[in-house]
Amino acid sequence: MSEQEQRTTHFGFETVPESEKAGRVQGVFGSVASKYDVMNDVMSMGIHRIWKDAMMDWLAPRPGQRLLDVAGGTGDISFRFLARAGEGHATVCDLTEPMLVAGRQRAEADNLAESLDWVVGDAMALPFADNSFDVYTISFGIRNVTRPQEALNEAYRVLKPGGRLMVLEFSQLPNPAMQWAYDRYSFNVIPEMGKLIADDRDSYQYLVESIRKFPDQETFLGMVRQAGFENAKYRNLSLGIAALHSGWKI
Repeated sequence: MSEQEQRTTHFGFETVPESEKAGRVQGVFGSVASKYDVMNDVMSMGIHRIWKDAMMDWLAPRPGQRLLDVAGGTGDISFRFLARAGEGHATVCDLTEPMLVAGRQRAEADNLAESLDWVVGDAMALPFADNSFDVYTISFGIRNVTRPQEALNEAYRVLKPGGRLMVLEFSQLPNPAMQWAYDRYSFNVIPEMGKLIADDRDSYQYLVESIRKFPDQETFLGMVRQAGFENAKYRNLSLGIAALHSGWKI
């Protein structure tokens, strides 16, 4: 048995071999792809749109920039980026092809197909050359990566000098009572919504468990710095339910 097969990680609250996690994550998102955007609205009561707008506000896209949107799924961040930049190009990279198919259909409907590429790829081994992109984003995706530190290292590699990293992810509330209340909502309501809307309770049970397993804001900030990013900092959104982490390749 190889060292990789012996190493374990978490899939929600379950401990699994590292070699299994990517396939299981693909199964989750392949299952919910057609209802993913609808479920985001229902789960967050639409607040995810405000968080993504806050991401764009801090990122301040400029005309002509090249974006790599990793774990970009149906392209929600890329569409926002292109709208803000006015002109530019976005590459959506995701491990789950059904998510990309749903996004490509949306791009064609919005006449944006020429400004977008859709690439199946692994965040820990990106199929792109060094120093290729001006901006790297990953939104609600890095907690699903088997080894998040390796994904951050890859982000640093593919960014040009002067490039910007921006990570939007669920995080931890600093107030224990508020965290308790949020957990009650997450574990009791969201899986039932998944069952009702997407006919898939188990996938949404995994999603809420994966949020609780993800590092807190300061721990993740340390990981961003470890990857080599400078001027790294974060901003809490909705009191810490989500957080934005930013860093620069200098």
